[in-house]
Amino acid sequence: MKIFIDGDGCPVIDLTISMAKSYGLECIIICDTAHSIERDDAKTITVSKGRDSADFYLVNMLSKEDICVTQDYGLAAMCLSKKAFALNQNGLIYDETNIDSLLQSRYQAQKIRRAGGRLKGPTKRTAEQNEKFKISLENLIMRIKRGE
Repeated sequence: MKIFIDGDGCPVIDLTISMAKSYGLECIIICDTAHSIERDDAKTITVSKGRDSADFYLVNMLSKEDICVTQDYGLAAMCLSKKAFALNQNGLIYDETNIDSLLQSRYQAQKIRRAGGRLKGPTKRTAEQNEKFKISLENLIMRIKRGE
């Protein structure tokens, strides 16, 4: 089991690396050339800048039971199709019960933006969000180790 981080815009990189280290897991950050992310205790792979280039690279590296940290619903869906696990920066574990509705909401938001509409941006990150992420990641690691 490895933990992959979709590094473009991820607010929990350091927290994820810390958790991976505490469980003795390899942590790999994937980002494109628009971002420079280097951290101790994690391997960084920088790919060419391009639409979804980091996402496709990451998916191609995934194995069954790896974990991907991403806020991208499309990437999460691809991870699930490879029998890997995915969770977002707020601790939501993506699965077959929620991915379709999340993809649908993303599609609706894109339609609104294309029509000139505006949507509210994300709120300021809280300590509670970090704690929920940490708990979800820990639960997911333990679940995979138990073979659930």
